[in-house]
Amino acid sequence: MSSLAKNYKRRNLSFSKGRGSFLYTKGGAKFLDFVQGIAVNSLGHTNPSLVQAINKQSNKLWHVSNSFKIPEGEELARKLTSKTFASAVIFQNSGAEATEAAIKVARRYFYSLGQSKKNRILCIKNSFHGRTIAAINASGSKKMTEGFGPKVGGFDHFEFGNHVELKKKITNKTAAIMIEPIMGEGGIKVIPTWCLKEIRKICDKKKILLILDEVQCGIGRSGKFFSYEYANIKPDIVPIAKGIGGGFPIGAVLMTKKVSKAMVPGTHGSTFGGNPLAMSVGNAVMDEIFKKGFLSRVKSNSRYFISELNKIKNKFPKIIKEIRGVGLILGIQLHHDQTKFIDDLLKNKLLTIRAGENVIRILPPLNVNKKEINLGLKIINKVCTEYKN
Repeated sequence: MSSLAKNYKRRNLSFSKGRGSFLYTKGGAKFLDFVQGIAVNSLGHTNPSLVQAINKQSNKLWHVSNSFKIPEGEELARKLTSKTFASAVIFQNSGAEATEAAIKVARRYFYSLGQSKKNRILCIKNSFHGRTIAAINASGSKKMTEGFGPKVGGFDHFEFGNHVELKKKITNKTAAIMIEPIMGEGGIKVIPTWCLKEIRKICDKKKILLILDEVQCGIGRSGKFFSYEYANIKPDIVPIAKGIGGGFPIGAVLMTKKVSKAMVPGTHGSTFGGNPLAMSVGNAVMDEIFKKGFLSRVKSNSRYFISELNKIKNKFPKIIKEIRGVGLILGIQLHHDQTKFIDDLLKNKLLTIRAGENVIRILPPLNVNKKEINLGLKIINKVCTEYKN
């Protein structure tokens, strides 16, 4: 009997090793992994470049306090700021911590301007920003907050796509709007380009900050380093995690120069955030993602994958309602509950994961090849055929 708490509904399945897009059980069974730790293993399992980076650093230095300069963190911060809107970075360990830091940064910014009452964050109802007390209240989800009262204040919500309600919810106490450009847990719902542009204009007009949560959809997952880049806008704050560590725990909050000025010594900290071991892996991930042609291949593979998924949808319109997503953050929305479909994919050695609105999430490594995509398509088609029969 396991001594682990029951807060996860775990499958009776475990793996002894992984290579690229595949996981292997102790008995030798081979599974195509299109979950990848929920968009975490951006370069697949045991990527040689990441293995080399962590082995090299592990023989030198694992951890020192942030009371001292950490050259590996300085290097990763430079890489992130040189490729993005940001001028400053605070490193964390996870997406939830990065979201928490983003909330603190937004509130501290207005506090530093003498506007301490300007501290509320406006979010999409039933979004997902992590599992901490503040993050679940930011989600506006009754299911996530149930049993964890009292309610943490400071958050307001509007319905997905309702710009009229969004504008009405903005008050003189609103500090920021925080949204996921692609809602992962919510069902691979892509915020349209026009919508992101409009929200940026609203933030500028109302003099509030724009926080874009790229924890799941960032780090090349969309085919661009950040998914908001498709809208050709610039946010003020961006929390990241998952793919930046390629499987090693790393989180960060990126911010503009004007916002970062509020974060003076003592305003935020993290014991393990930015340690040399994590930073060495993050640097290796950045080097791989920004190699010539890498993101172009993500886009090319995405176009092919989405096209072929739509062909399956058209063959089985009574089973598949919609194909969603951008890049390699994809979703298959079914007409009915997705549980049995996911189970049948698993029986055929394809690993996927559920999301809201009866969506099956597909999150292969960013360096997945066409042969592996075709294998996944073949399994999905087979399961649909068996459903039809």
